[in-house]
Amino acid sequence: MLNDDQLITLTAGQFRDAVSYAVEKAIQPLHARVCALEDNYVRQKEESAALAATQSTLSENQLIQLRLINELRDAARKKPQPTQRDRVEVLRALLVADGGKMLAKDARKRMHLSKERFSELLKICSFVETKPLHSDKRNSVIILKSELVPRNY
Repeated sequence: MLNDDQLITLTAGQFRDAVSYAVEKAIQPLHARVCALEDNYVRQKEESAALAATQSTLSENQLIQLRLINELRDAARKKPQPTQRDRVEVLRALLVADGGKMLAKDARKRMHLSKERFSELLKICSFVETKPLHSDKRNSVIILKSELVPRNY
């Protein structure tokens, strides 16, 4: 066993090897810790990517749900309201009085409706067909469906 006061002679190579060994032994726990931290970082990065993908999917699903809800609300609004039912009956009476056919713009004007309101009215009327006017395709004709046209015998 060496005493602390004893002098030792080492070659430069031996000294270098001794220092390298000591440094390697000192760094070994730090190296293990760095490797563990790197593994943890990679795992967290993968989890973060998975969470981002899940969030994206959830956002898309939420958007689809909102669209469906809005479509259901729109469909509920399109059911004939009491005033619309009256307008439906007025349109039916106008068509019957004109023999089952008339220009859409004439019917709209006689009912004092805007183009948008009249278009909505035609969408809920199951008893009419809309066809382009033969002589002028820009205008349309509304026709009472055949089973509802009064027959003159």
